Amino acid sequence: MADPDDEDADLTQQEEPDSTSAELRRTRDSIRMAEALVFASSSPVSENFIAERLPAGSNVPAIMRHLKEAYAPRGVNLVQVDDHWAFRTAADLSFAIRKDDGEVRKLSRAALEVLAIIAYHQPVTRAEIEEIRGVQTSRGTLDVLMEAGWVRFRGRRRTPGRPVTIGTTRDFLDHFGLEELRDLPGMEELKGAGLLSGRIPPGFNVPLPLSGDELTEDEDPITQLDLEELGLLTPGGEADE
Repeated sequence: MADPDDEDADLTQQEEPDSTSAELRRTRDSIRMAEALVFASSSPVSENFIAERLPAGSNVPAIMRHLKEAYAPRGVNLVQVDDHWAFRTAADLSFAIRKDDGEVRKLSRAALEVLAIIAYHQPVTRAEIEEIRGVQTSRGTLDVLMEAGWVRFRGRRRTPGRPVTIGTTRDFLDHFGLEELRDLPGMEELKGAGLLSGRIPPGFNVPLPLSGDELTEDEDPITQLDLEELGLLTPGGEADE
């Protein structure tokens, strides 16, 4: 008479490969679905968006890391922008991509200075930008950066006058090929690129920008009334085109 324990062992051995095979199929399907979701989107896709559409229990960060590695040697790379993902042409092949959408608008020196100050010092107010630059900043300079989608109003500083604070956007990270703000070049990288030349003042250092969109302790969220006051909403709550 056969030993029941031996029969159970044989059954387990037979089921394990099938179970493993099914799990592999689910993983492959999840990877393909995540790939399709990013490919079909014209803008970076959040991990939350992907997780909502993948089978329950899918390890989205692991799936995206797997895809990123798989695309690393190819002409199209999967890149991370904050907690979002997008397909982008490999950096070393950008020369081969011909753009027919006209000449890219060049930023003025003033706009570049303001953008750099916002990127490294955010959250920052207009008055603080002017203090760092030593000159007044025109509304037009900020408008250019906002129209490009690279900076945004973050909140209100808890100081007299409640000035608006300004920070960069996810589009800024995407455009400049940064995964997060901490990837901004430091002092040695800026020196190597020739962007810090001449005599550098003693004690000079490149600030480490904050990561994330969370408001700081001295910021209040922007309300609908604030948006109307800033000209971002028309009275009644409808967004300006």
